[in-house]
Amino acid sequence: MSQHDKVDSTRRNLVIATGAAGGLAAAAVAVPFAASWMPSERAKAAGAAVEADISKLEPGQMMVVEWRSKPVWIVRRTKEQLEGLKKVATQMADPQSNVPQQPEYAKNETRSIKPELLVVVGICTHLGCSPSSKGGDAKADMGADWEGGFYCPCHGSKFDLAGRVYKGVPAPTNLEVPPHAYVSDTTLLIGDDKKGA
Repeated sequence: MSQHDKVDSTRRNLVIATGAAGGLAAAAVAVPFAASWMPSERAKAAGAAVEADISKLEPGQMMVVEWRSKPVWIVRRTKEQLEGLKKVATQMADPQSNVPQQPEYAKNETRSIKPELLVVVGICTHLGCSPSSKGGDAKADMGADWEGGFYCPCHGSKFDLAGRVYKGVPAPTNLEVPPHAYVSDTTLLIGDDKKGA
């Protein structure tokens, strides 16, 4: 092997090693850069929108998702439950949802975009406790005119199946309806209502 061949071989190895090191450096920079485009857990907790798959939610069922570190209840109401909202309207403190606890599109009798689907933050508006769901069969405990809804055992606040607060309980306002939109018939976006309706 001549001196010239040794120099070319060394130069070739140096070029290959430099190219490999440069490629690894580019990958090391690109991965965190691409990852920075995804919302962090901190950003999600601060309010980034979350998607919920509602395809398996049956009438009468409720599911819970987390948004801004809060429980959000999604309830698929039955026809009977929707009829029950009319029966208890006179017992509500704010039946027309005049206090701004919901986006404008949810300021209606059902407090929802689609009547059968309720989306509310599951935190009592009194002191921040988490109410529990009580079906219409709880009349013995809740009163003869109870049509189902939510009960906060901490101080006795009651809400109907539209998240409207009953008169004469400690909670001052209806449950909060978060901004939301339907991305499709089976996917609900919570925390952003600019992507659909």
